[in-house]
Amino acid sequence: MEAERVRDVWGRRTPHGADGSWPSRVDQQLLDGVDAAMVTWHQSACVLCSNGCGLDIGVVDGRMVGVRGRADDRVNRGRLGPKGSYGWQANLSPDRLTTPLVRREGQLQPATWDEAMELVVARSRDVLNRRGPLGMGFYTSGQLFLEDYYTLGVLVRGGIGTPHLDGNTRLCTATSDFALKESFGSDGAPGSLTDFDLCDTIFAVGHNIPETHTVLWARILDRLDGGDPPRLVVVDPRSTRIAQAATVHLPIRPGTNVALLNGIQHELVARGFVDETFVQEHTIGLERLQKTVAEYSPDLVSTICGVPAADISAAAEVLGQSQRLVSTCLQGVYQSNQATAAACQVNNITLLRGMIGRPGCTVFQMNGQPTAQNTRETGADGDFVGMRNWQNPDHVAELAQLWNVEQSQIPSWAPPTHVMQMFRYAEEGSLEFLWITATNPAVSLPELHRIRSILSQDRVFVVVNDAFPTETTQLADVVLPAALWGEKLGTFTNHDRTVHLSEKAVEPPGEARADLDIFLDYAARMELQDKDGKPLLHWRTPQECFDAFKEVTRGRPCDYSGLSYEVLRGSPGIQWPATPENPSGTERLYTDHHFHTETDYTEDYGHDLATGASRERKDHVALGADGRAMLLAAAYEPANEQPDEERPLLFTSGRTVHHFHTRTKTGRTPELEMAAPEPWVELSPADADAHGIEEGDLVSVESARGRIEAPARICGNREGVVFAPFHYGYWDSSASLDGSGPGDRPTAANELTMTSWDPVSKQPTLKLAAVSIAKVSP
Repeated sequence: MEAERVRDVWGRRTPHGADGSWPSRVDQQLLDGVDAAMVTWHQSACVLCSNGCGLDIGVVDGRMVGVRGRADDRVNRGRLGPKGSYGWQANLSPDRLTTPLVRREGQLQPATWDEAMELVVARSRDVLNRRGPLGMGFYTSGQLFLEDYYTLGVLVRGGIGTPHLDGNTRLCTATSDFALKESFGSDGAPGSLTDFDLCDTIFAVGHNIPETHTVLWARILDRLDGGDPPRLVVVDPRSTRIAQAATVHLPIRPGTNVALLNGIQHELVARGFVDETFVQEHTIGLERLQKTVAEYSPDLVSTICGVPAADISAAAEVLGQSQRLVSTCLQGVYQSNQATAAACQVNNITLLRGMIGRPGCTVFQMNGQPTAQNTRETGADGDFVGMRNWQNPDHVAELAQLWNVEQSQIPSWAPPTHVMQMFRYAEEGSLEFLWITATNPAVSLPELHRIRSILSQDRVFVVVNDAFPTETTQLADVVLPAALWGEKLGTFTNHDRTVHLSEKAVEPPGEARADLDIFLDYAARMELQDKDGKPLLHWRTPQECFDAFKEVTRGRPCDYSGLSYEVLRGSPGIQWPATPENPSGTERLYTDHHFHTETDYTEDYGHDLATGASRERKDHVALGADGRAMLLAAAYEPANEQPDEERPLLFTSGRTVHHFHTRTKTGRTPELEMAAPEPWVELSPADADAHGIEEGDLVSVESARGRIEAPARICGNREGVVFAPFHYGYWDSSASLDGSGPGDRPTAANELTMTSWDPVSKQPTLKLAAVSIAKVSP
């Protein structure tokens, strides 16, 4: 029987106008034959996108049997998308990892926890003795809990003392983090999801909301079907559902975001749509910005971006006439050319219009993963914990005092290392130990043949924590079976700063352990200590870890000091900052239009958007921001790789509504896998005609680095652009010999992508590659 929420992705409409609150609608899914009266419910939230929809996990006789939305949750008011409704079934998958695995004689074989951990510790000590901390690297996820990340962050930065720690959030929302720091002085979404209920205009740049954030799109649909619907301005080369609903759709040439956004700013300035009072009182940088955007007339931008000049002017008019504007962007900005520069231009538009710090007015530099925000807050990626500035010695000294370690132990002498650089160090031989947690780089990183080669080297010892066999576990030396969401206790934070508690509903299968417990075990075996000789990690439970973390955030932008498990238990979700004086949280930041740009407080001194060069303290002082936001100018620069005679098309990738990341969970969920069992390639009718391709033909798409094969879909996308979803790897492919690589039919989109990244955020440029296309068979 067809699953209802696979067919009806966004569910029943509950329309309302801008003057009303979003009505509740409770979605529930139970396994067939389960008696609802026998179910016990455990509080949690969804972990299959960054919306973080509140839900309860249903359990009968110690086994997960379903989920239901929480009607009072501030994020979703009871709704669940397809992945939230069905994705929990991955926990029940028969191929769950249940015992440690150790590579012996070239094969992964079962081992005891002691055997596996003793091997991990022995190799760690060997590398530390020969190479020092720079021989060690750690690469984590955007799907663990806050408590897992914070434990890892302290272990790596305060214990091992290496800067080589990053999250796979580098691939999805590192640019979100950096754009917020560049413009406003710190990370953290300025607004609230409730602003979508109140706005009169939505500006979506490279953000396919209907497929990436299904419940958020349901929220917007309820506005579109109600009185006084918002107008939509959409930037996307594809004819997505949100593009079809747009007042103005700008299907620009991939890689030209900065040119387009400069053109829109040109029009806002030229046509008098700037809130001059706000800009003069609360920003710096207007003069330079005006000088830059003056060159980007609609006619010039039209030639760069390939959209009509009249449409650029029309988009600017909609944005300029708005009284309550919400802007949002995602991977179409973050994974494209000039990522941080483009994201900052979206921030500029928000500031030029004075659309921040009040209801219905904000900018969302969106996240993609459920707990991406926590990697940044806890210092488990390219940031320091509590949104501290790694360049500020006072911030580092404060952190050393809180951890009771010597300040010199914390690696603040260089920027935290991003994952692309870590893999380069491993390729060159200086990094010999790599611990990967809950992520699948053998499918998600660019130029996959290179990534597989690096992970396969004998000189790199690879440890992987995961719940399932993946392309990456197949290349590991040690695999540690991990507990999943619902099998452990912890907290996580969504893209509008809402913190949820997730209760432990069931036991993990076999010998699987929570990542927190694995890291605690490792730290104890490594005898990591503070400067008084006591254990560096002084907590033993998730709640104790949370209490330690919230003290580290006290007084910082992401202040958790007023939160506790007791406060979160039963709550509809609470937005930080939440202090003892304001434990109910903060719906919007910057309501007084004072930003986190004081030099002594700011999370980052900023960068040159073109080169990525870091500003020093003296440079930041000279700016004189002192609590004002920054308008940041950037000239358009063409992408490094352009179509040519051999490869005349541009390739871009993205998500489909039924899958998440590399299908590690959703591919093991029957309803979701049945809905989207294989990849496809989208191209325009004109491109299909030019290459003799018809609907359903098997086609080959080839770049300078690799190729993929998939059936063709002919649709209304921009001419010259080829699209494929990036989810489809090889763990379940019959064509793959061992589940780690493509065999004779490559399907992973990142076979095509290039080893290139944004100069500021270091986010890989996954959405641009010059390709050719050819029919393989009808």
